[in-house]
Amino acid sequence: MSDQALRDHLVRALDWQEAHVGFDDAVKDLPPEKRGQQPPGFAHSVWQLIEHMRIAQDDIFDFCANQRYVHTMKWPDDYWPKDAAPPNSAAWDESVASFKRGREKFKTLARDTKDLYALVPTGKGHQTYLRALLLVIDHNSHHLGQIIAVRRAAGAWR
Repeated sequence: MSDQALRDHLVRALDWQEAHVGFDDAVKDLPPEKRGQQPPGFAHSVWQLIEHMRIAQDDIFDFCANQRYVHTMKWPDDYWPKDAAPPNSAAWDESVASFKRGREKFKTLARDTKDLYALVPTGKGHQTYLRALLLVIDHNSHHLGQIIAVRRAAGAWR
């Protein structure tokens, strides 16, 4: 039995534009002065959320693709930027571009991994490639909602 429908669905879910706003629209046209703003009641700025998503996504991909992966990152310190604002526009642009490159790598993983149900060699127990894909989709979706909420509170959403 072919799992092509599942693979196609995973690729679409990485971009999700059906059930909610996707990453590209969530970060589009955010004025530079709003990127590091932390509205009252919010723990993170949009910059911190994007960087966190990028860092976590890269780490999960490394877990899947690197046969010598060893988890060395410390939670939460290594997964969240300390500064609320990006150091400059170039850092913002690179973070957004890097997130998108990472997303493309996961699309390739969804399309080309021989067995989505196989255990990731460096993983434990139930840590399959499918689980890693679903984890990234779920994690990014959660933080996309936060990005929209922060943008609304900062007066920077449609």
